Amino acid sequence: MTAFIAELIGTFLLILLGGGVVANVVLEKTKSNDLGWMVITTAWGFAVFVGVCVAGPYSGAHLNPAVSIGLAIAGRFEWNLVFSYVIAQFIGAMLGSFLVWVVYRDHFKATTNGDLKKAVFCTSPAIRNFSSNLISEIVGCFVLVFVVLYFTNANLNDVNNGQIPIGLGSLGAMPVAILVWVIGLSLGGTTGYAINPARDLGPRIVHAILPIKNKVSNDWSYSWIPVVGPIIGAVLAACLSILINK
Repeated sequence: MTAFIAELIGTFLLILLGGGVVANVVLEKTKSNDLGWMVITTAWGFAVFVGVCVAGPYSGAHLNPAVSIGLAIAGRFEWNLVFSYVIAQFIGAMLGSFLVWVVYRDHFKATTNGDLKKAVFCTSPAIRNFSSNLISEIVGCFVLVFVVLYFTNANLNDVNNGQIPIGLGSLGAMPVAILVWVIGLSLGGTTGYAINPARDLGPRIVHAILPIKNKVSNDWSYSWIPVVGPIIGAVLAACLSILINK
């Protein structure tokens, strides 16, 4: 139960801060309106840092169903825990996106562009080509999971008691933050780099439910790509890691 709560809270903070910066940049009459992609990608990286710092000591801070699945395939995580982690991640993502809407509700009302409002919740392709979009999500999450599999545990050496965990979880907060940041800067321009099924589908569902004025379509025909693509990428990364380490 502790790990479940940690994944929920960690993913909640990830989406609250990540979705929050998107709202701050794209919605009308905010203090940071139209600051651009660099601000968004940087803030998403630090949002990951916050989520991992909080959840890391208790769950390993996956915060992403694709990461949980990839680690399980690679033998780094127990399969019987995957389902509970994924559920916690989806609940956390939905709660985080809901609170973003609460905080920015006046700015949602002030914004007339429905696509910008939806962008606060979920991703969309810059050029709509499902095969290319799927490849983008596969490659982005492949890089995420493959590199994560080569991170070492975050510990400090203590002469009296051996190693002391420093609360960054099995993945390490800062390395993951930098990794997500560079993925966004280099590979994120095609689809908005969901690279996380819970991050995209959970908030997309919340967008569908909330009473948002001038709301556009939830684009369900595209919604499978930020779910299936990251999972495929995670599976490929785990399989390659197994082959390399045989």
